[in-house]
Amino acid sequence: MISPELARIHKFKVTPSLPEKLQPLMEIANNLWWTWHPEAVELFVRLDRPTWQKTNHNPVAMLGLLPQEVLERAARDDGFVNSMQRVRDNLQRHLVRKPWHESLPEVPEDFSVVYFCAEFGLTECLQIYSGGLGCLAGDHLKSASELGLPLVAVGLLYRYGYFQQYLNAEGWQQEYFPDLDFPNLPTERVRHANGEQVKVSVDMLGRQVHIGVWKCTVGRVTLYLLDTNLPENAPEDRAITDRLYGGDMEHRMRQEIVLGIGGVRALDAVGVHPTVYHMNEGHSAFLALERIRRIIAEHDVAFDEAREAAGAAHVFTTHTPVPAGIDRFPPDMMSRYFRQIAPSVKLDMEGLLALGRENVFNKNEFFSMAVLALRTSHWTNGVSRLHGEVSRKMWQSIWPKLPTSEIPIWHVTNGVHARSWISGDLTYLLDRYLGNRWQADPVDHQVWTGIEEVPDEELWRVHERRRQSMIIWARRTLRAQLLYRGTDPDEAREIADALNPYALTIGFARRFATYKRANLLFRDSERLLRMLENTERPIQFLIAGKAHPADGGGKDLIRQLVQFARDSEAGHKLVFIENYDIHVARYLVQGCDVWLNTPRRGMEASGTSGMKAAINGVLNCSIMDGWWDEAYESDLGWQIGRGEEYSNLDYADDVESKAMYNLLEKEIIPQFYERDEHGIPRHWVARMKACISKLAPRFNTNRMVQNYAEKFYIPAAQRTNVMCSDRLKTAIEIAQGKTNLRHHWGKMKIEKVDADVNKPVGVHGKLDVSAVVRLGEIRPDDVRVQAYVGTLDNDGCIVDGETIDLRHTEDLGHGRHRYKGAIPAHTSGRHGFALRIVPGGALAKGMNEPGLIYWDEGPAESAEAEQKEAPAEAEASPAG
Repeated sequence: MISPELARIHKFKVTPSLPEKLQPLMEIANNLWWTWHPEAVELFVRLDRPTWQKTNHNPVAMLGLLPQEVLERAARDDGFVNSMQRVRDNLQRHLVRKPWHESLPEVPEDFSVVYFCAEFGLTECLQIYSGGLGCLAGDHLKSASELGLPLVAVGLLYRYGYFQQYLNAEGWQQEYFPDLDFPNLPTERVRHANGEQVKVSVDMLGRQVHIGVWKCTVGRVTLYLLDTNLPENAPEDRAITDRLYGGDMEHRMRQEIVLGIGGVRALDAVGVHPTVYHMNEGHSAFLALERIRRIIAEHDVAFDEAREAAGAAHVFTTHTPVPAGIDRFPPDMMSRYFRQIAPSVKLDMEGLLALGRENVFNKNEFFSMAVLALRTSHWTNGVSRLHGEVSRKMWQSIWPKLPTSEIPIWHVTNGVHARSWISGDLTYLLDRYLGNRWQADPVDHQVWTGIEEVPDEELWRVHERRRQSMIIWARRTLRAQLLYRGTDPDEAREIADALNPYALTIGFARRFATYKRANLLFRDSERLLRMLENTERPIQFLIAGKAHPADGGGKDLIRQLVQFARDSEAGHKLVFIENYDIHVARYLVQGCDVWLNTPRRGMEASGTSGMKAAINGVLNCSIMDGWWDEAYESDLGWQIGRGEEYSNLDYADDVESKAMYNLLEKEIIPQFYERDEHGIPRHWVARMKACISKLAPRFNTNRMVQNYAEKFYIPAAQRTNVMCSDRLKTAIEIAQGKTNLRHHWGKMKIEKVDADVNKPVGVHGKLDVSAVVRLGEIRPDDVRVQAYVGTLDNDGCIVDGETIDLRHTEDLGHGRHRYKGAIPAHTSGRHGFALRIVPGGALAKGMNEPGLIYWDEGPAESAEAEQKEAPAEAEASPAG
């Protein structure tokens, strides 16, 4: 090997020599639109199936490897050329179709979005993803393209991607990192007009780190990828973009500076100026500091004013339900990397560090990327209904004294890109009975009800064909794995051939983290073995997943599973498939009968593998967590438990494993083998149809991206235009208004409350409330005085509260004001209210400001009698 250190190497690019008639193949190969169009994939398979498989389904590399005679023969094949032209025409139609958002009202003319993420799972040949987060990001881009949303994305181009997995003879996970060949992938350098690659730089510990910009085209969406492996960088800086989720804490810090700060600079360098910035997880949150710095440099405003302007455009999606899963950096490390940056955002180092602390006064607290994103974004969401609730509780300390239900963290439930994950066999079946609307119209969510028109026999035949195809692939894959581990060839063949293409097949595939509890299946090994040994109603398990290289507990789970399978007489019916990736996932979610999911409740933010299975008619059996908590209905699958939460984790494992075994033995296995005279499990197929018709329209990324656009992107663009017009006039006014409120907030007091709480209120009646409030120098227009109303629990706490604004009715002089209102009684029982003051006017537009809430804590005075407790309490009696 001759290195650049030894000799000057002159670089040039060699491209495939395609015949003139086949030139459109390169256009198709370089646009990942082909990943969700089977007819495009079929073109490359027709050219040479073995080469397609050898290149891990990489059409760019494949075209460069094919012998010239193969290409010439294809160019002479009129059938192939006509098929290719149809595919190209479909691609061109996709690129010019009318965008969905143009039919919506009040979309700003300059509306555009950039989507930042640390990983993108678009196809198996581009290994810059690790799992669910990356696949979600990839599906987000595909749906944005289908909807015509003006969106670009930014990520990192990892030289070695995420690790590839294999197991040793003892079942321990081993990792290796193949070098990705970017010129032979569907990626290309972004170049200036003079042919030079576009590059930007970031300051890192006093030196400049240079970043090359690449791009990947996904339909209409451009994904910009950042690469520090450049000759002008020092060796340690060239390694910044080496591996996804690799290295130590300092390595992660450097990657996230490149992603967030370098990403904003890269967009500017390529001439892209989005109005909305979406941070998908906190890895890219440093972009907020870069955007604030730029606003300050351009407008010479204070930090709070710049943050107000920048934050209006920031959307932050949190995926992590526990603080331990969030990137956090020690204060001294932050100081070393950001000491030079702090003055440019008009903060001292302590002020900058406070942006990443839950407790701004705790100088020892680590700097949290999620907290930085929360404090610099006007729009935040979790990724399922339950995760939204978990996130509001998790981050309540940032909004002290605010009821959990009002914490400004909403939710958009994740989805999957249906056309990327539905099997080819099922696609053709849907085309016959649903027409092409389910593919051609991404906003038609009613079309899925047409699955009811599909005859049971045809749907079951398609599903059985997918299971059989999966088992053939699994046998071949398992045999290769065993041979690599040193297993005797005859034994390897015997073990692999034991997989039954007609048996009930249960899939479990996900990251091997301990909270996902892959070992719950083995809690009662004897009971499991009895099911596996049943020859009349056979079952088998296909399991896959990677443990993070630093997760010893996850690796041990894999080892335990493999040793159980090796040492048990029926263990050959429990198979671990190595190197879980998009290719493996596609086989499993399309071919299994049941998808098993056993996380600890509250620990799975969403989970998308079960969605991928569901749209293929695979029935879920899951803990009531993540997406399944809002998706479950009795005709769609099975729930393990009913959403209980346990303080004793060992007891929880015992209870929930028994519930899982009961479902398998008493419901799942009997229903699968309950066949009519034609061999069709009618009840099972009815569940499959319900699964597709109800879950496919709800849990797909077309719906998800629509939700993001309507709930966050378009409102963020509108708010940004208001904030940033007229040289940031509104942003400055709001920031200064908040500063003024903070200065005078502690001087406010609710002096007197009048309400006749001793007299019962009839249902549909109302309770009149009057309050005297001392606001001091704060104007009444800048606050809202509210009654927080709800039922009382046995501890006297208001539960399920709602707010009612009181009207300002009188200026009493000397900063004192009277407010009045009426509390309606909708239901009978014990109710209570408490008064509070929150920001009003322009400050109150859907935003709850941390620290700006005042509750009436003193004894409230009634017109009839002094009440000794708060909240004020009243009985609502039945109307009579």
